[in-house]
Amino acid sequence: MKRKVGALEKIDADLVSLQLKIRRDPTSYKDDFVGQYQQYEIQKDAFLIAPASATDATVISFRDLIDLISHVADCYPLLTAQFPQDLISILNQHHERLEAELQEKIVGSLVLLRRKDVIDSSKLLNTIFPILISTSSKSLRTLLFQKCISDLRTSNAKTTNHRLNRMFQTTLYNLITSDTSSSKGIWAVKITRELWKRQIWTDSKAVEIMKEASLAENEKLAVSGVRFFLGGDKEREEQEESSDEEEVDMGKIRHQICINKKTRKKAKMMDTAMAVIKKKERKKKQPHPLNFSAFHLLHDPQGFAELLFSKHLQNNRSKLNLEQKLLVLQLVSRLVGLHKLTIISLYSYFLKYLTPRQPSVTSFLASLAQATHSLVPPDVLEPLVQKIANEFISEAAAAEVASSGLNAIREICIRQPLAMKDTLLQDLVMYRKSKDKGVMMAAKGLLSLYREVGADMLKKRDRGKDAAIGMRNGQHRAQRFGEEVAGSIEGLELLEQWKEEERQKKRLARGLPAEVDGDEVLAVVEEDDDDDDDDGWTVDEDSDDSGTWINVDSDDDNSLEKPAKKKLRQNSTEKPLPEIEQNDEEVLEDDNTDGEDAENDEKDGYGPENHSDKDDEDEAIDEIKERHQDTIAKAADQISSLAMTRILTPADLAKLQELRIAANLNAALPSYQRKRAAIHQSTLNRHIDDPLTAAEIEGLAILSKKPTKQDKIARSKEGKDADRNESKHQSTTAKRKEKKVAQGKSTTNKEKARRKNFVMMLGKAKGKQKRSLVERGKVLKAHVERGKRGGRRGNKGK
Repeated sequence: MKRKVGALEKIDADLVSLQLKIRRDPTSYKDDFVGQYQQYEIQKDAFLIAPASATDATVISFRDLIDLISHVADCYPLLTAQFPQDLISILNQHHERLEAELQEKIVGSLVLLRRKDVIDSSKLLNTIFPILISTSSKSLRTLLFQKCISDLRTSNAKTTNHRLNRMFQTTLYNLITSDTSSSKGIWAVKITRELWKRQIWTDSKAVEIMKEASLAENEKLAVSGVRFFLGGDKEREEQEESSDEEEVDMGKIRHQICINKKTRKKAKMMDTAMAVIKKKERKKKQPHPLNFSAFHLLHDPQGFAELLFSKHLQNNRSKLNLEQKLLVLQLVSRLVGLHKLTIISLYSYFLKYLTPRQPSVTSFLASLAQATHSLVPPDVLEPLVQKIANEFISEAAAAEVASSGLNAIREICIRQPLAMKDTLLQDLVMYRKSKDKGVMMAAKGLLSLYREVGADMLKKRDRGKDAAIGMRNGQHRAQRFGEEVAGSIEGLELLEQWKEEERQKKRLARGLPAEVDGDEVLAVVEEDDDDDDDDGWTVDEDSDDSGTWINVDSDDDNSLEKPAKKKLRQNSTEKPLPEIEQNDEEVLEDDNTDGEDAENDEKDGYGPENHSDKDDEDEAIDEIKERHQDTIAKAADQISSLAMTRILTPADLAKLQELRIAANLNAALPSYQRKRAAIHQSTLNRHIDDPLTAAEIEGLAILSKKPTKQDKIARSKEGKDADRNESKHQSTTAKRKEKKVAQGKSTTNKEKARRKNFVMMLGKAKGKQKRSLVERGKVLKAHVERGKRGGRRGNKGK
């Protein structure tokens, strides 16, 4: 009996079993918990008196009691009301002298109390974050950093906890701004960067924290902030891609469960896979979050770029080395290029670094190209382009240097074509005849660029057929400084044409003429208003142009486009007199211009008496110009009639997408023109958000590098081209075989028989030799019949 009582006492003394019992029935075991809690208070008081002199047994007992109370604290909230504050005070006062295991236990207990809602997240973060930035223990810093990230991630799992985020972001912001020369702010940068990568913080407040870090006096803190802007978005994209790559092959798992023995482990694996797939399906159905780049969330990009440039680059007392200054320069150039900022002193800063002997010179060239945009004055860029041409591009320069210089000039001129002089351009274009492939292709790239944007700067023999025709018919014109192309909706003219056809069909169905006279406009509008019951805001039904918006012709006084001179001459004889009187001012102006043209024609020998002596070529040019002017006038009419007088409904947008797909707007162009237009457009839009790297400036330099003998031997041994990354030659069967092995599929019996040892197949071979003539005939006949019906399974198509 005594042994049984002793055993029961041993079980009750076991804290793990007591914890389970309390979780099942807190009321029955309340007295036992009170006894353990009193024991905890006694050991706590003894530990606080002399924490350094505590024995190992005392520390272990104290740690076990903390673990027990933290697990069951929610069962006795009144008894354990002081317990969280005790842990916080122990951690704040003695975290430097605590053992590593006891530190981890106290921090873990606080996190557990947070999960049980005994304490809130703000109290937990305000406890562990000051210790994180002040402790010298590396293991404790790692633990506290992980707990901070985990708690913030948990708090923002279901919905965004704006209150907690604002509180903690303010704490991090004040930590950096309070002392910019201290390195403690590095933890604010690490936490912000990690939460940005996990898409927990995606607002402008996080960007402001990193902005202040970039402007700090401490070089380690400043470089960390700069690296965030240069690589934070890329880290976030890589995080998304890594999460998408973790796909589960349900077919393979089902196949294994059907074939192999059914166990609990296999069933659990199936349930886990199903849960992952359902989670991904729910994620696909959710709306895609608007993940703006950190550059777009800056409050004052101009002020930020100017402060960076003046504080870290122009300041002679800056502690940054050349590599760190290059990072700051890349950030400033990206800000200038993306937001089209104006920092004139930035371009003169590049002059001393544009030499082939400068370390990392291709990075400086890439930064210069990034800092160029259409609003930079050309006279600021011309000295830079001239220096690049003088330093990098010459007959005596190495091929890699010349190709890098040509690529840099091309990237600058893509963004600001006016930075190039015609004489320099004609000299650089001559390098397309170079024997070196890299230099030749770089020069051809510059030539093809200016055939599109500035053909008048090239010599006639270099302009090409398309550019020459475009210049003759007026399609190619010189770009002016600060000129911005007006945006438009692609395929809008198709929607307007379709609406006009539908309107004509309705009028013909009513017995009315297809074309509408000027007197009938009001009547047609009233009829359309009576007929249309739907307002066009549903995609299911076709949207018509009726409603409150009326398509009317623009007044003559508000007309922005003047008609062509020759068209006015033709129309002046056809229009009646009253119509001419209404537009008398325009007609007088056009008559004056006609008189001037007639005088010029007589001076040139093309008067009325010599009109029949005009060349056919001039007539063809006039016809081309007329067609071009008609096209411009039609485009202007389309913009003014539909895009500027109507609000497109969802039904209109759906129909526009349908017409755009059916028309395939570029299908009328030849294939080479479509390809050229696509390449040119992708080149213009390539670096809107993406950075220009030094590798792209070096680009074609690899073509100039001749492979050594060792490279050729290594390439031949590998069996593939290392430069082009081409895989070795394989037969179709071998490729299929590798694909099946990669997918985890099994092989056929025929393939297995080929892999068997010859000794294993020797008996079958001997049996074939012993066949009689009749048996061989049967086998051959069966083989022929099997081939006719499509093999053993009869898979022959019918």
